[in-house]
Amino acid sequence: MRPDGPRDSIVGPATGPAPPFPLKLDGKVVSGFGRGSKELGIPTANIPVEGLSVGGHEEIQSGVYYGWAGLSLSRNEASEKTRPVEARNGGTVDEDSNANATAGDAVYPMVMSIGWNPFYKNTVRSVEVHILHHFPRDFYGAHMNLLILGFIRPEYDYVSKESLIEDIRTDIEVTRRSLAREAYQRWRDDGYLLDFRHRSDVAT
Repeated sequence: MRPDGPRDSIVGPATGPAPPFPLKLDGKVVSGFGRGSKELGIPTANIPVEGLSVGGHEEIQSGVYYGWAGLSLSRNEASEKTRPVEARNGGTVDEDSNANATAGDAVYPMVMSIGWNPFYKNTVRSVEVHILHHFPRDFYGAHMNLLILGFIRPEYDYVSKESLIEDIRTDIEVTRRSLAREAYQRWRDDGYLLDFRHRSDVAT
């Protein structure tokens, strides 16, 4: 159950990711549980995971994480206008950080959940990624490279769907503020994010 009290507005050391971060995870976007957009109003991209390992780490705690996502998109999706995401501490997470990408490849800020989602009583562990960008259509089949830079909170059960949505929206704001710092901004230029050569469909 979610504890009472205020939450931190920024997470992660100011100097940048601390071990075990950054973590790398990649896979092909697949259809998920269908709840993100329909029930919660917060669309997610899902990638399949084999077993309990995340980025080669079996000890990774279920919960909410943040970082950058590299997507291999169609040319039409890549040509859509992007907009900056304003962080309330005065910083900016720029969604259009893709000047060096080839057509169809782009990097975006993301917040993700790893776990069982106890509110919905999932029976398999899942990776659900919310990208801080508006897409005009689904992009099933696109490949996604994730660079996970930090941990936001554990996985909780909730008394209502409304309290779950409230916490997810807080997660999004925490992600914006946390990534706006220079020590985290520089990771969006990591070559791994836009390297889609020899990637498998299942997250590795």
